Amino acid sequence: MEIYEMNLRQLIEAREKGELTSEEIIDGFIDRMNNVEADVKGFVSRLENSSGAEIKEIGDLRGIPIAVKDNMATLDFPTSCSSKLLEGYTTPYEGTAVKKLKEAGAVIAGKTNMDEFAMGSSTENSGFMTSRNPWNLDHLPGGSSGGSAAVVAAGEVPAALGSDTGGSIRQPAAFSGLVGLKPTYGSVSRYGLVAFASSLDQIGPLTRNVKDAALMLNILAGKDQMDSTSADVEHPDYLAEIEQDISGFRFGVPKGYLELELHPDVKARVEEAIERIKENGGEVVEVELPPADQALAIYYIIAPAEASSNLARFDGVRYGQRLGDGDIEEMYQKTRNEGFGSEVKRRIMLGTYALSAGYQDELYKKALKVRTLIRDQYKAVFEEVDFIITPTCPTPAFKMGEERDPLETYLTDIFTVPANITGSPAISLPAGFSEDGLPVGVQLIGSAFSEKRLLQAANSLENILDIDNPVQL
Repeated sequence: MEIYEMNLRQLIEAREKGELTSEEIIDGFIDRMNNVEADVKGFVSRLENSSGAEIKEIGDLRGIPIAVKDNMATLDFPTSCSSKLLEGYTTPYEGTAVKKLKEAGAVIAGKTNMDEFAMGSSTENSGFMTSRNPWNLDHLPGGSSGGSAAVVAAGEVPAALGSDTGGSIRQPAAFSGLVGLKPTYGSVSRYGLVAFASSLDQIGPLTRNVKDAALMLNILAGKDQMDSTSADVEHPDYLAEIEQDISGFRFGVPKGYLELELHPDVKARVEEAIERIKENGGEVVEVELPPADQALAIYYIIAPAEASSNLARFDGVRYGQRLGDGDIEEMYQKTRNEGFGSEVKRRIMLGTYALSAGYQDELYKKALKVRTLIRDQYKAVFEEVDFIITPTCPTPAFKMGEERDPLETYLTDIFTVPANITGSPAISLPAGFSEDGLPVGVQLIGSAFSEKRLLQAANSLENILDIDNPVQL
């Protein structure tokens, strides 16, 4: 097996047995980047050779390259959020998640392409380039963590960090045949993550299998004094006792969700996964949840409202590019007009409208009340079942350049946004393939801080589905 084909635990085991050195591991992945990155276009900045890598002699991940989404503060690479407005900007500090990876010995392999400021579902909204899906280069890897998904699927790194505001880890994981974990809101520090929607954002890993996701969560989870929203709870060893029989779990299928407008191959793969759970002794029951489009509607009020507030700081004065040499108002307008792309402008306008005088009570405050009701309904369902099972996305990966109405694109988040609205942990794992050979994902959602059991159930499902998802290209 080539180095780039090995997952995280295989690399650690080979290094512990003396079969590979840290230097050989980093050289193996840099060679892979040099061979395939021109096709994948997953990195906006990266290590070009091993002389730029700081290889430590301590930590489980020593010498293992991990990619980081371009909206997390790093000292080694610029943090541009794939936006022309922040092009070349380097933060004066490092985010907690990145710092934890380095303390575990990881080598930061580079920053990955994304939809600008994490707004989008395809990476087509990047200010720099469009990443490609390694399973089929004519298709997209998803978004907004599309670059992170693409570089893991292509074997350029064994794991990457993404951020998930409405499904931005899970959707690209599903499109690219990977495992994507969104932890409970507050499980992983967001210090150093450029905020999109502060009450929804969460950092999580993209990996080749569930056990690697558990390994990454062991490193990332924990209270952080630099992030007041990080939770002060005990985090167990997520890898310990991960081998559990699926018969010990009770899954809920939301009534009517599989009757929505789904691609037939997605519906078939998810129904097959449900049947395999039943055949192997797992219990599956129908549960009542709010209509899927209700959470989506709430999300598209709350997220743009918070985005319009968070992005007000990018005005040409404090961060990144400054355009125009006239008066200050002209400078603000020129910087923001030419620095932001169309999707970011669209969401700022939607959010500003939702927060404007006369509409704040009718839209934003009402959305917050409905959010509380939805959260209560999910809590009630988790009294009946351990997990909710749904498709991750209604379709396989989009084709590059395909004409899509923005509203049509927003609807692709319909199964992922509830976990962000409720703050729940959720995981996407491969469920099979479409007739065109594109990956399809299935999603499990758990109650708050149930990651240990969620990873056990996902590992069980991964074992019984036994999907072969080799490195692509």
